[in-house]
Amino acid sequence: MPAADPSGVPLPNRRTVMAGTAATFAFGVSALPVCAAYTDDGDDTAAIRNIANGRKIMADRVTLTLPELAENGNVVSLTVDVASPMTPTDYVKTIHIIASKNPLANIVRLNLGPRSGRARVQTTIRLATTQTVTALAEMGDGTLWSGTSTVLVTLSACLDGG
Repeated sequence: MPAADPSGVPLPNRRTVMAGTAATFAFGVSALPVCAAYTDDGDDTAAIRNIANGRKIMADRVTLTLPELAENGNVVSLTVDVASPMTPTDYVKTIHIIASKNPLANIVRLNLGPRSGRARVQTTIRLATTQTVTALAEMGDGTLWSGTSTVLVTLSACLDGG
């Protein structure tokens, strides 16, 4: 006989809890949209302007490395390297990755500090289509530096589900 709480209601056993968890997970995953719709309003730099907030963006210290051709937009490798000694007076505070043709343009924000040792990060991202990806590095003194790379995506990461 299964265990019951003081009101006489049977308590779930391990199997029913696991089955409920699996059912909840399966429903949650299947209910997610494949990808939000992308609408090109002609303003590809809105995310960059929001981050810059009126500050000048300079080039040269940020190296963004992406493959020239991505056969599948679901997994695109990315490396950002910022020329910084990572000292208490000269360090990278935040790295932003912007892919303006994705449904959500600001796709990655990484927080670093002087104790990070080196301003180099590697990750994989999803890209909706062929586009130019931008990396912005915000330094401890508030200056912004950028680097860009263009990727040709042959199979989009965002497919219309119907």
